[in-house]
This record gives sequence, structure tokens and C-alpha cells, in this order.
Amino acid sequence: MIIRVEKGLRYSDVTPRADYVNRRRFLAGAIGLGSAAWAGTKLPGITKSRLSTDEKMTPYQDVTTYNNYYEFGTAKDAPAVNATAFRTSPWTVRIEGEVAKPQVLDLDAVMKMAPLEERIYRHRCVEAWSMVVPWIGFPLAALIQKMAPTSKAKYVAFETFFDSKQMPRAQYGGLPFPYVEGLRMDEAMHPLTLLCVGLYGETLPNQNGAPLRLVVPWKYGFKGIKSIARIRFTEKMPPSTWNLANAGEYGFYSNVNPSVDHPRWTQAKERRIGEFFKRDTVMFNGYGDQVAGLYSGMDLRKNY
Repeated sequence: MIIRVEKGLRYSDVTPRADYVNRRRFLAGAIGLGSAAWAGTKLPGITKSRLSTDEKMTPYQDVTTYNNYYEFGTAKDAPAVNATAFRTSPWTVRIEGEVAKPQVLDLDAVMKMAPLEERIYRHRCVEAWSMVVPWIGFPLAALIQKMAPTSKAKYVAFETFFDSKQMPRAQYGGLPFPYVEGLRMDEAMHPLTLLCVGLYGETLPNQNGAPLRLVVPWKYGFKGIKSIARIRFTEKMPPSTWNLANAGEYGFYSNVNPSVDHPRWTQAKERRIGEFFKRDTVMFNGYGDQVAGLYSGMDLRKNY
């Protein structure tokens, strides 16, 4: 069955949230996908990060059943259903470009780059919903430093794994694949930028970007590329998937900025998953004290 959604509609215009959540829970129960179905391997030796927020965390069930991962379907509940058979082992990440030590790393080597930390971060989606997620990973800077970028490396480009046989629903996603993203080097080196391997004390579920994803908490969620297979250091600004698909709606920087609305809805308000009332969106998703200096002198309306 193909469901067409008019481009101008918001998700809240289509189905009331209460009905949608009940439908997700019904589907999960009907196919036997309770929270245990996505339980991953426990990750030992995790330290608590001082960079964490003290806000109430979003329940595991919501974090793992309300996802954007268009390779596995465009509905929020689709990735949890369709990604169950996605193969994430063995896994390698190719490091290349303007770097002194290009190489191919297996996941075990990546995991040994730095000690794992739990960081409870706010996670804000461009569609005006948000979560608080206990991500597990290590600073991307730790990997970058060991790869020894050259003086020409001004940006870090990321590319996701893509296999049309494992991801047949990608053909209906309306995006070019494989998914690509990028950060300026100083953004990538910022202590808040996390190379993530887990959540809630366990390895990442497939629908959340297993086995390796990016988390940049002051940017909209689509900057957090999932299932990373290639990292390339470049001199020029790399392409990013949503910007390629619609540059008028999705800029390269994609910082959370309540004063810059999406052309089809406001970004001034957001709804935290599990809450009824909307709250005001905060500049840089509340991380302004840490990251505002990265954009000193920039026009953040033009560089959205």
C-alpha cells in the first residue's frame, strides 16, 4: 500500500499524536516488537559525562520507535519494523581524503579510539519534535586527531552505508542515497560532537543508526547521519543530502534557530515526545553557551 502525503501538510495535520502513539504500540505488540526485541549488547565501562543535561530522559520505547531513517521507510514507526534484519556486522569505516593516515577501520578499532561516555543530550528534529536521549559514544575529535588531517582539511564529510537489497523502501524516500552529511572542521572537533555507538547503556538499535552514527546536539537531527561507512576530509564544503534535495528548506549548517522558520512550519515551538503542550525552542537547542562562538560574525539567517 502506498500512502501519499501532501507536501504542505504537517504530521500533526494528518493524525492526532495520541492516535499515532496508540497505533505504534499496537503494531509493536502485534508483531512482537516490544522493547526487548531491540535490546542490544550491554556496553561496559561507560562513564557519565559532565556535558549531560539534567532534563528527564525520553522513554526507551519512544526513542526506539519514533525515528527518521528514510532508507527503511518514511513513517516514524517504519524503521523499527523494517530495519530488524539490517546486517551491521562485520562493519568497516573508510577514512580518506586530506588526511595523513587514510585507512579502513573495523568497528572494534573505532570503539578503541577513546573511552565511552554516556551523554544525555537534547535531540531536536526540524519537524518541531524533540527528545532527551542518553547517547553513548566518544568525541569525534578523538578519531580525527588520530587520523592526522592535513592543513587542507577544512571540512569532514560523512557517508552512510547503503544497500538497496537491504533497504528496498529507500526508493520511496524521495532522497538521493547513499545519505551524506558534513561539518566544518571546528564543528567536528567541538567537544559536544559525538561519534555514537549506543543508547541507554546498550549498542544502538538498527533503527537508531547502528552500529555507528553522529550526534551534534546543537543542530537539527538530520545532521546526525546514521550507519556511517565513510569519513572523508575535504578542503571544500561537502554536499549534504537534505540540502541537495531542497536547498531552500535545508541549509548546510542546520543549527537550531527558532528565528528561522522552515518554509512550511514554524521552528519557534517544539513538542517534546511524551508531552502534550509545546515549549519554546531555544537557540542552538540550549547549547549556545558552548557553541555560539563557532559562528561569531556569521549571518545565521543566511547561513541557516
